[in-house]
Amino acid sequence: MSTSTNSDKLILATGVTGFIGAHVLDELLRHGYRVRATTRSKEKGDEMLEARPDAADRLEFVVVGDLTAPDGFDAAVKGVDGIIHCAAPVADKFEDGEKDVMIPAIEGTKAMFNAAAQEPKVKRLVMTSSFATVLDASRGWQADWTYTAEHWNPITYDEAKVRKDIVAYRGAKKYSELYAWDYIRDKKPHFDLVTIIPPMVYGPIAHPISDISKLNMSNMDLWTIASGKDYPEQRVPFWVDVRDLALAHVLALEKPEASNRRFIVTAPEKFSHEAAANIMREEFTWAKDVVKTEKSRSSPESFRLDGWTASKELGFTYRAFKESVVDSVKQFKEIAERR
Repeated sequence: MSTSTNSDKLILATGVTGFIGAHVLDELLRHGYRVRATTRSKEKGDEMLEARPDAADRLEFVVVGDLTAPDGFDAAVKGVDGIIHCAAPVADKFEDGEKDVMIPAIEGTKAMFNAAAQEPKVKRLVMTSSFATVLDASRGWQADWTYTAEHWNPITYDEAKVRKDIVAYRGAKKYSELYAWDYIRDKKPHFDLVTIIPPMVYGPIAHPISDISKLNMSNMDLWTIASGKDYPEQRVPFWVDVRDLALAHVLALEKPEASNRRFIVTAPEKFSHEAAANIMREEFTWAKDVVKTEKSRSSPESFRLDGWTASKELGFTYRAFKESVVDSVKQFKEIAERR
């Protein structure tokens, strides 16, 4: 897609009332696109519109009640030139892994692809995936291993569906993305596909939340540290700032050479909760006596993750961890102190 004619393009964006999706929405608007965004309720859409008065003539919301219904996105895709289908929130506890996360993820992907197939103007679908689709947990933090976009986690559907923890989420992300690639291979639709694969995602929020307890899971880890509580568990040492991730989504929509490819989007700088705590104490006077000092539970030696391919081929650079932590914690502190 040519950036010089972006104002002529209508893009469908889903999940925009969430952490990643709200930034994707703002990045699309910055790139000059007209955006049709989906929301589960009119009230949430109105809130997002009210926060973006300058975009009133380029932004519209449509209510999609059941994201997993076979025809759930049929009306939303009419007349759009491209789609960015953003991720659902990360979760790690379920009553029923298959029912609560796996089936909804797969059925939601099916609904989006079925809808896209009915709109001949759609040229590309960009889908948020997750490092959960790539990670082989059995390798641990194997230092001589590099994950690339060619890798898939080895978990089977039957193994994932009986779990009630993060393993069910990993299965959901894997099998919903596999459905997408199988669709492209078998159906050969008139549109192509790009999937974006982030690890941990940090950064300030661009969607409204009622109070600090409503932060998304990864940012809540930062706020837990900033609040002086014990460091949370750290599963991986890789991260990306949400603003860089959003830009990667939009560039993936635009770059012809991204066609039918997966991209891992991760900063080259590894992180630890100890590093985050040190930044907070260095940058915020109030944090010096609040943030705990404790050794990170993460080993400094770990596998590598190929984020350089996305940076080079999509054409962007990653923010530093310090910038992400400072911008995030400053905003979270303000939210927490609201009265």
